[in-house]
Amino acid sequence: MSNGILNPPVGPGDHALGPSQAPVTLVEYGDYECPHCGRAHAVLQVVLAGLGDGVRFVFRNFPLAEIHPHAQAAAEAAESVAAHGGNDAFWGMHDALYENQNALDTADLLEYAAAAGVDSNAVAEDLSSRAMADRVRKDFRSGIRSGVNGTPTFFVNGRRFNGDWTDPVAFTAALSTAARPASIH
Repeated sequence: MSNGILNPPVGPGDHALGPSQAPVTLVEYGDYECPHCGRAHAVLQVVLAGLGDGVRFVFRNFPLAEIHPHAQAAAEAAESVAAHGGNDAFWGMHDALYENQNALDTADLLEYAAAAGVDSNAVAEDLSSRAMADRVRKDFRSGIRSGVNGTPTFFVNGRRFNGDWTDPVAFTAALSTAARPASIH
């Protein structure tokens, strides 16, 4: 049973944007086909730009394959792109998937992989062999251990965030507050 704590904490195997020493680490458990995650992606673009080096953003896969039939393959494709092209390629693929949520068939995934600078044949092979299924399952299991039961779910500095993520101003304010050290009374 989770107590709202991220389990495991962010580590070297995670996909991260921003400096590791940032005062705020924001983790999202997301599903590339989830419309709420698509809305969150747009909000996050504003929030992350506004906070700059004050935040490190981490993405973990939580595909809800029962209701989103393309989510698992999209997550595996993103992981394949990361494996073949590194962190920058992963984030390019990540953005492409959210910006094209209604086009997540295999041909589309391979097109986005190529646009991210990765050999689409390598990604096609990984998709066919399910080479990245364990990596996606690892993220999913960490979400279950952390109490995730829907997407998107956010954690701020290791604790589940239950505030408003739909408004960029409110979300930025909440993250800015998290960046300040707790006052001593």
